[in-house]
Amino acid sequence: MISTGETLPDATLTQLGADGPEEVRISDKTKGRKVVIFAVPGAYTPTCSSAHVPSFIRTKDQFTANGVDEIICVSVNDPFVMKAWGEATGAADAGLTMLGDASAEFTKAIGMEFDAPPAGLYARSKRYAMLVEDGKVTALNLEESPGTCEISAGESLLDAI
Repeated sequence: MISTGETLPDATLTQLGADGPEEVRISDKTKGRKVVIFAVPGAYTPTCSSAHVPSFIRTKDQFTANGVDEIICVSVNDPFVMKAWGEATGAADAGLTMLGDASAEFTKAIGMEFDAPPAGLYARSKRYAMLVEDGKVTALNLEESPGTCEISAGESLLDAI
């Protein structure tokens, strides 16, 4: 599993652009930039929609004031779902970037995959929030339980930086 001080492996995520799905390389998003990446087990799931995304909408201006260039939400979902979910939660209007990791390439590369069969979730991402500076993880807040959003919330990551 990735840890503080390590460099993120490169991976390709997707977002829905004006002409359809577009590839987004993690290295392009993080090189020479200060970026928050937070991940959720699934778009439209209860804790993700009612707690995790709203915490980053609430704290976006504070992150910007701390020099953060972009806040990225990652989920093992397709870009169509991520775009619709970003619109439904207000994340898109707030300026959060919603990226799909449909094949879990990034999630697996950083060792954050898990399964929750009772909830029908397979090959999903653990709930976490990290600060990445020029590709290097400088803060990492990982939840013990995927149904909890405490240390991975926007306010907690702000406290860590």
